[in-house]
Amino acid sequence: MTARGLRGLLLLAVLAAPALVAAPAPAVGAAPTPGAVSEPVVYRVTVAGVIGPATARHILRAVAAAEDARAEALVIELDTPGGLLQSTDQITKALLNARTPVVVYIAPRGARAASAGVFITYAAHVAAMAPATHLGAATPVAIGGGSGQEQQRPDPAMLEKVTNDAVANLRAMARRHGRNADWAEDAVRRAVSITHEEAVRLNVVDFAADTFADLLRRLDGRTVQTDLGPRTMRTAAARVVPVAPDITERFLQVLSDPNLGFILLNIGILGILVELYNPGAVLPGVVGAIALILGLASFAILQVNVAGLLLIALAVLLFVADLHVPGHGVLTVGGVVAFVFGAVLLTERSAPVFQISLRLIIAVAAALAAFFLFALGAGVRAMRGPVRSGGNRLVGAVGVARSPLAPEGTVHVMGEMWSAVAVEGPIAEGERVRVVGVDGLRVRVTAERGAAP
Repeated sequence: MTARGLRGLLLLAVLAAPALVAAPAPAVGAAPTPGAVSEPVVYRVTVAGVIGPATARHILRAVAAAEDARAEALVIELDTPGGLLQSTDQITKALLNARTPVVVYIAPRGARAASAGVFITYAAHVAAMAPATHLGAATPVAIGGGSGQEQQRPDPAMLEKVTNDAVANLRAMARRHGRNADWAEDAVRRAVSITHEEAVRLNVVDFAADTFADLLRRLDGRTVQTDLGPRTMRTAAARVVPVAPDITERFLQVLSDPNLGFILLNIGILGILVELYNPGAVLPGVVGAIALILGLASFAILQVNVAGLLLIALAVLLFVADLHVPGHGVLTVGGVVAFVFGAVLLTERSAPVFQISLRLIIAVAAALAAFFLFALGAGVRAMRGPVRSGGNRLVGAVGVARSPLAPEGTVHVMGEMWSAVAVEGPIAEGERVRVVGVDGLRVRVTAERGAAP
């Protein structure tokens, strides 16, 4: 495939990516035939990890599938440290307007529903917890996903507005489902957390369930108020239908990892630099462009510090400059320091779950320094060295005249016989000559003063 074809394929992939992400995934179940008596089914979604665009898309698809199949309930098995406010808002709106009863079950043992998990729990029609789980710490944190003012560090007044908005939101959901609104406010303002026993006692959740089967037994016969009116759930003997994430959601989930985004960003930088040093190689440039776009897409959902990006760009410039300026490695050391500080600052405004690992930062910085010191350094030194192939390798070589040059004849240079022409007067047979130029298959020589070999 030509370079132009590869560039066209890359452009097509970039343009088609938003449509792929936004395209609705097929529903997981089919609606039963009107008038037919079907067995009760319960849809089940497992959420383990950070709440992000992939999680929101997964849950929204599961809600639509459960509604189409007229399921008895949709159970969201939740274990999360928190997530993005924008994704959390999408999920809570879908749960509040769901026509199928939605149950949030904080499980398995040892799981937690922190930060965004509190909002999702309060938005559900029924909330339950497994033993040895906890819930709380819902203080808003500026972790990206916006633009304009949202991309700046919030001042106290702005933070107070966000906190008051979160409190009002939780209180409204608590009143809708008859749960403890005062504790919800404490979870936002004072970041309090409670165990499953305290949550049941304080009416934060409806009940505790040891297992998923126990949850279905406790839900059986329970009536909840949905968007279409009251619904009584028949879950004791219901068939459980798991809703697994599709390939797009898996891709988005992997891409939302800031560590992966950081690795892709550096692969993109290296690929483009290799292409610049070797024009026409094509493959490094294509791979680098794709990796750079994916890396930037990964950081698009986070609040990225511009100073961090500028320091990383400065580090790359220092690495490259050290290959051309005799700095004895000082510029490379400065580049490593700038790179480490830039990578740390890149996500320092994000919540801990969205920050880049310090070990990864140090490892990548060391790898970049080694790459620029040895790989590209060797390439530049090779370009600056003498030509060792082709006819130009003869320039400067010393040989012996095998016939009188008056001015044409033959010489022996670097183990080969060459037609030659003397450019500064006749040269006798047996004299030493030096090649000063090459014209096709003939060399131009001058007399090399000194004893004959």
